[in-house]
Amino acid sequence: MSDSQAPNSAHIGTRAVFKRFWPYMRRRWALISGSGAAMFLEIGLRLLEPWPLKFIFDAALHETGTNSTGVGFLDKLAPGTMLTLCAVALVVIVAARAGASYLRRVGFALAGNIVLTEVRADLFAHIQRLSLTFHSKRRTGDLATRLTSDIGRLQEIVSTAVLPLIAHILTVLGVAIIMLIIEWRLALVAFAVLPLFWLSTQRIGKKIRNTARKERERHGEMGAIATEALGSISVVQSLGGEDTHNKRFGARNLSSLKEGVKGKRLAAQLLGTADIFIALGTAIMLWYGARLVMQGELQVTTLLVFFFYHKNMTRPIRNVAKYSGRTAKALASAERIVELLDTAPTLKESPNAVEAPRTIERLAFEHLRFGYEPGTLALDDFTLEAKVGTVTALVGPSGAGKSTLMNLLLRLYDPDSGRITIDSRDIHDFTINSWRRRIAVVPQETTLFAGTIRENISFGQSDISEERVVEAAKLACADEFIMRMPEGYDTLIGERGNTLSEGQRQRLAIARAAVREAPILILDEPTASLDNENTELICRAIRNLARNRICFVISHDLRTIIDADQIVCLNRGRIAEHGSHDSLLARDGEYAKLYRLQTGDRQECEVVDA
Repeated sequence: MSDSQAPNSAHIGTRAVFKRFWPYMRRRWALISGSGAAMFLEIGLRLLEPWPLKFIFDAALHETGTNSTGVGFLDKLAPGTMLTLCAVALVVIVAARAGASYLRRVGFALAGNIVLTEVRADLFAHIQRLSLTFHSKRRTGDLATRLTSDIGRLQEIVSTAVLPLIAHILTVLGVAIIMLIIEWRLALVAFAVLPLFWLSTQRIGKKIRNTARKERERHGEMGAIATEALGSISVVQSLGGEDTHNKRFGARNLSSLKEGVKGKRLAAQLLGTADIFIALGTAIMLWYGARLVMQGELQVTTLLVFFFYHKNMTRPIRNVAKYSGRTAKALASAERIVELLDTAPTLKESPNAVEAPRTIERLAFEHLRFGYEPGTLALDDFTLEAKVGTVTALVGPSGAGKSTLMNLLLRLYDPDSGRITIDSRDIHDFTINSWRRRIAVVPQETTLFAGTIRENISFGQSDISEERVVEAAKLACADEFIMRMPEGYDTLIGERGNTLSEGQRQRLAIARAAVREAPILILDEPTASLDNENTELICRAIRNLARNRICFVISHDLRTIIDADQIVCLNRGRIAEHGSHDSLLARDGEYAKLYRLQTGDRQECEVVDA
C-alpha cells in the first residue's frame, strides 16, 4: 500500500504479522534459541514430574506384588531407600524445572523487548520518511499512539502471553503423547472435548481481536484529539473551546470504555468456556478410568498417574484460553503497527542515486504539472529558471501554487509530469536526504523543538562547531538576544519555542537556515505577523543570508520584494506575469493592482538586496 492511501481496517492476519516481525526475530536468534532450549527443558521436566509419584504409589500400595518399578536399579533398592530416592528426585525435578522456567521467561522477555524496541525505532524512522500526502491524511495523535501505546501493549503482551502461550501449547502436546502411551483408550476419552474447546477458542478469540482493535482505534482518536487540543491550547482557551474538545474526547473515551468492557466480558466468557470443557473432560476420563479399574483392566496407580498428567494438561489448556484472549489483543495492536510498516513511501529514490553537488549555478523548473487530488491541478505547465546570486519572488493570491512549487523543490512531493533540474541534471538523480541538505528553509510557520537554542540552530546537522552556530546566530541578528538569556546558547526554550517571542523564533529559524550553508534558500513569508522593529531585524538577517545563493521568497507583502531580480505572479498554478518590479508596474497588470492595494503608511523594507 502506498502512503497516498490511508491504511484500511481489514485484518492482516497472524501469518502476515509474524512474517513482518521475522527479520527482527532472526537478528536475535541466539537469544531466542537459548530461551527455546530452556523452554523444552522445562516442558521435558514437567512431563517427567509425575513418574516418581507412580513409583511411590506402587511401593505404598504393593500393586506390583514384588515392588517392581520396571526400572532395573530401583528394583535392587530397599523399599525405604527407593521411596526416599523418588521423593528426592521429585524435588530435584521441580527445582530444575523452576530454573529452566526462569531462564525461559527472562530470555523470551529480553528478546521480545529488544525486538519491539527495534520495531519502534524503525517505525518512527519509517513514519518520518512517508510523504506529506500520507501525513496530510493521518492524525498525528493516532500515529503517536501506535508508536507508543500500541508498541508498549505489544511489548508487554508478547512477554506475558504470546511466548508463554507457545510453552503451554507444547506442554499440552507433550502430555497428550505420554497419555496416549500410558493408556490410549483413556487418552482418547479425555481428548474428546478438545475439538469443541478449540472451536470455541477460535470463535471467541476472533471477537476479542475485533473488539481490541476497535478499542485501540478509539485510543488513537483520543490521542489525536489530545494532541490537537494541547498543541494549540492558547487558541482553545482564547476561543473558549474547551467544552468542544471535552465532548469530542469524552465521546471517544466512552466508546473505548464500552469496547474495553466488551473485551473483558469476552475474555471471561473464554475462560468460563474453558473451565466447562476441562471439567467435562475430567469427569468423563475419571468415569471411564474407574470402570477400567473395576474391570481389572487398569491399575489404580496408573489411573492416578494418568490423572496427574491430565491435571498437567488442563492447566496449560486453561492458560491457552487465557493467553489466547491476550494474544488476540496483541494481534490487534500488531496489525496497526504492520499497517504503517507496510505503507510504502510514494517518493521513490533511484537505486543509482548519488550525493547532490554542494555548488549549484542554475536551477530550472520544466513544464511542471501537479495536483494534490486527481482532476485538480495546483501547478499547470510551470516553467522558470533561477541562477546563483539572484532572488526570485513568488507572489499571488492564496492557493495560487507558491508553496506547492517550493514543496516540489524540496521533494516533499513529486510532480505528476515535468521535472526540476540543477545544472541540467534532474534532481531525481540525487538521494533525497542529500538533496534536501542543499536547501535552507525559513518556513512561514516557525517550528522550534523542545531543547536548547544551540540544538535548534544546529537541528538536522551533525558535528556543527560552536563557531558556526554563533556565526549563524550573528548572521540572523539573533546573537544579541541569545546572550541576554540566562544560559545563553544552552537556554531551554520549551516545546515549540513557546518561551520566545515571534520575532525571536523567526530569527532562530533564519539562523538554522544559515548554519546549513546550502546553495538554495527558501523564505516563506519571512516577515508575516511581525512588528516594525522585528521586521527590520528580519530584513537585515535575510539580506545577509541571501548572498551567493539561489534564493526564493514567497511573500504577500509586495514591499518586501521590490528589489528581487525576478518577480513571478502566480494565479491558479500558472504564471500570470513575470518580470522585475518596475516592468510589472509598467505593464499595469495583476501585480500592479496588488501593489497599489498595498500602498499606504506601512514601513517599507527591502528584504533582498539586488
